[in-house]
Amino acid sequence: MQHYPFDSRSPLYRNKLGALAEGETLRLKLLLHNDAHVHSAFLLLRDDSGETVREAKMTAGGELDGYRFYECEITLSEGLYWYQFRYTSDYGEFRVAKYGHSLGIVANEGDWWQQTVYDRGYKTPSWLDGGLIYQIFPDRFYNSGVPKSGVPEDRYICNDWSKQPEYRQTGAKCSLGNDYYGGDLKGIEKKLPYLEELGVTCIYLNPIFEAHSNHRYNTADYMKIDPSLGTDEDLVSLIKEAKNHGISVILDGVFSHTGDDSRYFNIKNRYHTVGAANSPDSPYHSWYKFGNYATGYACWWGIPSLPETEEDDLSYSNFITGENGVIRYWLKKGIKGWRLDVADELPDSFLDKIRLAVKAEGEENYLLGEVWEDATNKISYGSRRRFLRGKQLDSVMNYPLAEAIISFVKGGVAQDLLATAEDLLENYPPQAAKLMMNHIGTHDTARILTRLAKNGETGDREWQSRQTLNPEEYAHGAKLLRLAAVLQYTMPGVPSLYYGDEAGMSGYGDPFCRAAFPWGKEDIELTDFYKKLGQFRKSCPAFKSGDFIPVYADASGIAYIRKKRKSEVLVAVNRGSEPCELEIPEKFNSAKVIFGNKPKNGVLNLNKEDFAVLAL
Repeated sequence: MQHYPFDSRSPLYRNKLGALAEGETLRLKLLLHNDAHVHSAFLLLRDDSGETVREAKMTAGGELDGYRFYECEITLSEGLYWYQFRYTSDYGEFRVAKYGHSLGIVANEGDWWQQTVYDRGYKTPSWLDGGLIYQIFPDRFYNSGVPKSGVPEDRYICNDWSKQPEYRQTGAKCSLGNDYYGGDLKGIEKKLPYLEELGVTCIYLNPIFEAHSNHRYNTADYMKIDPSLGTDEDLVSLIKEAKNHGISVILDGVFSHTGDDSRYFNIKNRYHTVGAANSPDSPYHSWYKFGNYATGYACWWGIPSLPETEEDDLSYSNFITGENGVIRYWLKKGIKGWRLDVADELPDSFLDKIRLAVKAEGEENYLLGEVWEDATNKISYGSRRRFLRGKQLDSVMNYPLAEAIISFVKGGVAQDLLATAEDLLENYPPQAAKLMMNHIGTHDTARILTRLAKNGETGDREWQSRQTLNPEEYAHGAKLLRLAAVLQYTMPGVPSLYYGDEAGMSGYGDPFCRAAFPWGKEDIELTDFYKKLGQFRKSCPAFKSGDFIPVYADASGIAYIRKKRKSEVLVAVNRGSEPCELEIPEKFNSAKVIFGNKPKNGVLNLNKEDFAVLAL
């Protein structure tokens, strides 16, 4: 029998798979054939700087099928490490390097395996494990009809709920970002029974603080609910009523920049404060980066209306993270956590303070970060980030998995999807992996239905505004969406449903992905599917930190098991254009069929572009 020299995902070679807690002992084994006539074998270990490579001599051990094991133990402090192996033999000196995602091969050059080591005290909340997030763009979800006061007169109030969002920037009152549909906090509260039917356990709200664009990522006042959405009392009422439905609420924290039209910068003199743009003597002047810039101040991604903050300024960081700061003020109101906008653009020192503030109000508060790549090895602003080592984020938005699911469903190969899922589980601490936000669409992306129904067409906003799905495109997109949703809801992490995806909403990127929810015009069959899927997930213990066990993966088919104690679920998806047969463990012959066909004699038949979910 032929064996690989090493496989980082096999217990044959490691006594513990994946990330390690600091101080934990890791035993590594290298497997080399006796015909190699090995003299000595060594583990090569380097820290993340790459400047120091340590060698640990490995001890010859037992044999397996004509191969001999070489073993060593290491204990590491918190950090990111990389390792390979080296051995000498009658035939010279060789390396065993990483090939592909986990396997090792004999090669003079090659990749290094990553080893994440996290703080031993790293804890993340338990309440969201096994749950379901529902993301809401507040202005477009539901209008309660409750009258509002104090709404600025320079906003365009749209009275046609079904109107396409304005995409032109003409300077007119009705322009991109300034059209408001009247969705509010009371409207969300009225729809809590609907969210409970979907199986939702957490609402993630896009920004709700006073700001002068409908997206509210240009904060004007961190300590005030935007008057179009309601009041502080409305938020507290929503939180309390949501709790009665088994749902918690988290808010969006936008701290890398504010709006220029804010009480802090006040470039338009809307506020009776002395803003940073008004005077160098402003109490807010040190919050921003003034100097030799095109506008005289640093802007987020060069957008003048979004002046960048100086997060390490003591006055600013205290305002956000201090005892009476923004983070803790709203946690005291009853929210259950924060999602940090562009977390990878916030300094480590600031993220450290944010975590301390969040956890000061309760260890079960959730801190989620927007990071688009693998968050354990991300480099931004010239340095390796330490988001998931125990002193910053609880977890991150799972863009790698989102793209892998979409790519697979649209014609990619299952092995790539499986490899992405396993890469994340190998690199992420288990505390973070169980709380990854598994979305397949957000306010920053085109609607998932459009991405699946269209074949990569693109164009400017004028072109996008004219695009609709014909009946054939819609039907095919909705069919593929079911495949994507099953994967999203059953892979490790917490699925996040973007409002209206379950109703069949379509559209390209901003602002077309932010239209008003089509109440009364929903795709009822699709909504019912999401309700069944959400309720099943909510009732099944296997999705609460359950093991992820690959069963099968080829070009067009994938199958895996989620297991926790006696609860087991088998998920199988065929995205191909032909039916297929999958051999599965025979114990699932007697499983309850949640979706799809019942297996016979250990064989599961899947139609083209079809799926099955079986539960023991």
